[in-house]
Amino acid sequence: MTKLAFDNTTLGYIRLFEERTGARVKDCLEAEDKIIFVVEPGEVHKAVGPHGAVIERLKEMLKREIQVVEFSEDSSTFVMNLFFPFSPKGVEFSPKGPGKHATVTVDPKFKARAIGKQGKNLKIVRAVLLRHSDVISVNVA
Repeated sequence: MTKLAFDNTTLGYIRLFEERTGARVKDCLEAEDKIIFVVEPGEVHKAVGPHGAVIERLKEMLKREIQVVEFSEDSSTFVMNLFFPFSPKGVEFSPKGPGKHATVTVDPKFKARAIGKQGKNLKIVRAVLLRHSDVISVNVA
């Protein structure tokens, strides 16, 4: 787990997100072409809004793709939350160096999207996990 420090741009994103959604942000990071907001447990519905309306307005304002993930102290729940858009079926952990490796099983029709072009989505998930857990690598089965 990493000590989090935010620059002024990220602090601005957090302030805007919290003002617009009423959800409490635990973490925010820019990765690839999107902004990932990790929200406190139980806050994801508030953040997304009815039928995704709140998050859609934020996407338009920021002109960026936005992903909202609910935090969990439990590593397997947190990994499942990170892969939520890809219908995860389960996660298994194995020891790896000082931490652990996660293998996530997703619906086969979403496997390519879960990995992303050139592993983009896996890189994003790994970056988030490194900041909040002892999971140091991840792959999709």
